[in-house]
Amino acid sequence: MIQATGAQIIVELLERQGITTVAGIPGGSVLPLYNQLNSSSIHHVLVRHEQAAGFIAQGIARTTGLPAVCIATSGPGAMNLLTAIADARSDSIPMVAITGQVNSYLIGTDAFQEADTFGLSFPITKHSVMVKSPEELLTVIPQAFAIAASGRPGPVLIDIPRDVQTATATFDQWPQPGRAQHLALRYPTLGADLAQAIDIFGHELLAAKRPVLYAGGGCNSPEVATALAALLQEVPMPVVSSLMGIGCIDEADEKWCGMVGMHGSHTANTAMYQADLVLAAGVRFDDRATGIVSQFCPNAKILHIDIDAAEVNKILPSFHSIVADCQSAFPAITLRIQELKARTGMNSSTGSWIQDMAAMYRKEREAALEDGTDSGKINPRQFIASIPAQAAKEGLDPASLIVATDVGQHQMWTAQFYPIQRPRQLLTSGSLGTMGFGLPTALGAAMANPGSRVLCFTGDGSIMMNIQELATLAEENLDVTVFVLDNGALGMVRQQQEFLFNKNYSASIFGRNPNLLAIAAGFGITTADVAENSDWAKIAFPPAGSGPRFIRVPVAQAENVLPFVPAGKKNIESIR
Repeated sequence: MIQATGAQIIVELLERQGITTVAGIPGGSVLPLYNQLNSSSIHHVLVRHEQAAGFIAQGIARTTGLPAVCIATSGPGAMNLLTAIADARSDSIPMVAITGQVNSYLIGTDAFQEADTFGLSFPITKHSVMVKSPEELLTVIPQAFAIAASGRPGPVLIDIPRDVQTATATFDQWPQPGRAQHLALRYPTLGADLAQAIDIFGHELLAAKRPVLYAGGGCNSPEVATALAALLQEVPMPVVSSLMGIGCIDEADEKWCGMVGMHGSHTANTAMYQADLVLAAGVRFDDRATGIVSQFCPNAKILHIDIDAAEVNKILPSFHSIVADCQSAFPAITLRIQELKARTGMNSSTGSWIQDMAAMYRKEREAALEDGTDSGKINPRQFIASIPAQAAKEGLDPASLIVATDVGQHQMWTAQFYPIQRPRQLLTSGSLGTMGFGLPTALGAAMANPGSRVLCFTGDGSIMMNIQELATLAEENLDVTVFVLDNGALGMVRQQQEFLFNKNYSASIFGRNPNLLAIAAGFGITTADVAENSDWAKIAFPPAGSGPRFIRVPVAQAENVLPFVPAGKKNIESIR
């Protein structure tokens, strides 16, 4: 028989799950857990705000595809985690959040630092549970990891009262770790229905004259990217993506036409508008992508693959659909296409369509990069596009770089112009659009990918949301380079006020800016200003193991993210 306290059970099961790093802040209701954690093999990262702990976990999970862990105490600690949890839910990121709770007998008495964490978290998690006994932990923790990673991934919260952590349980053996099931968990397309759907997909793809593959986050893994490349060998077609899908194919590929939507490329939006067939894979038709829904791909049959049945036919009706993960669906469709080609002689004829879109995209990109900027300031498009080449000059492999962003103009410029080469290379807050995401997420990515330099593109607005994590960055001495595009404003808000509110800049321009370089230097981080230091690249891209860097990039306040589709306009009616 085995005897262990709740805290011992938690730590042992985390170790058995393969968890090597957790982020959090201790507090009264999690002190028993922290007492045990200190003697474990797990490295604890002491953040300066619980929200950052959640985003560090996201940085680990987004780059590995595996659930990561964050910890907070009860009440305000748990509530500070909620934004990061909601962000993970919105972008389908696997994460396990462990929160302390007041002693069981105090629940409901408005005890010190008591809050209904379970109730607060329920709408923004994939699954939430409050543990009532140490014995429950033996089931709850493995299940949490399995649920977080299975089907459409998402965050799971485990709320554990303090007395459950100190109580002792007796049991026969340790449970097996929780494992992911990558198949759709609800209403999957199976059997004869699946065979029929695959046949329809094969015929329609081969018959289409102007097909487009619209890829989302469900395509953004190495396994799916490989299967996607095989499908494109059989049916070449232009590829566009949502923000979360960037990286599913190398942006140097001629089939790549950019991101769709409000700030998507005109080429991508045109391709969707002119398509006669859209293969929507691992993507939902959210409002930032579609604009006016009826005009998104008005002439196309939609073939939709998604692991979540709730997303199929939710926004746009599909001609036919498969509820499954792209990793298993793509090879089956590819095989069927090969069989149809061999049996019927059918073949796709999309060469001129791809060439037309490729030429349009090249012309659009060249024009955007050549666009001028105010003298004395940095062209943000050119600067971001040049980063891989600058890193290569300093001896770094551009393919090994990981790119995190905050939210705002810098995020869209990065999505538009940074040449992402592979899946999981770009880490950004998509659906929730959370300022303050970038820095702590970059920290998590660096922890999970030692030997790779992580680049964080942020703005002078976003960096202030979690600037305290520069202390964590310096303490952990991580290979993270922070680029702050400094324009003295909340750039995206200012831009929308320019276009939509007759230049009424209400609460979007800062009256006084801090000296960001002095702040970073105060944390012990090496800094540089691109406008003042011609050797900034040597500082920004040092050899592996050199620790953090902080680079200021002065940008003209009048710079705008274009294309921009105003509300009420079709995507092809963007301001360019």
